[in-house]
Amino acid sequence: MSVYTVHEPPLRAAAALAQPERFIFVRDGFYVWAFLLTPLWMLWHRLWLVLVAYVVFSAVLDSGLRFAGASAAAIAVVGLLISILIGLEAATLRRFTLRRRRWRNVGVVSGDDLEDAERRFFDAWLRRAPVANGLPGPAMPGGLVAPATPPAAFSSEPSRIIGLFPEPGAQR
Repeated sequence: MSVYTVHEPPLRAAAALAQPERFIFVRDGFYVWAFLLTPLWMLWHRLWLVLVAYVVFSAVLDSGLRFAGASAAAIAVVGLLISILIGLEAATLRRFTLRRRRWRNVGVVSGDDLEDAERRFFDAWLRRAPVANGLPGPAMPGGLVAPATPPAAFSSEPSRIIGLFPEPGAQR
């Protein structure tokens, strides 16, 4: 199962509610494309500041190694290690960029794939959506709306029910 962080874009002036189709799910783990094609991956995800820092760092490191008299093999190994590091930290770099653009981290969800994680997140999001002025919470694609009252699982009162039994003290 993969773990994803969910990021909500800043609200637009005309939008009073969050737009769930604009949410971004960032998977934790190793990104193969970030490892293999680092600059192209950064361009694809619009990580401009990260790309500039990567290019400057790589140029300075390469120049420093050449000035120090390192062999071509040593320079290649250092480049490979940097690419591995980028592949491992690609999700962190995306989160950094989203945070810098004022996106909000609204949760963490796990799923077998992205579709499963989205389904799980939006199911829980609909259950806990705020109810304002007696109107249901945010409208979702397909005409779905948040329930009028949150389920007991999200209430602030502690529940005395443990397990799968519907009432306290019930037994099979």
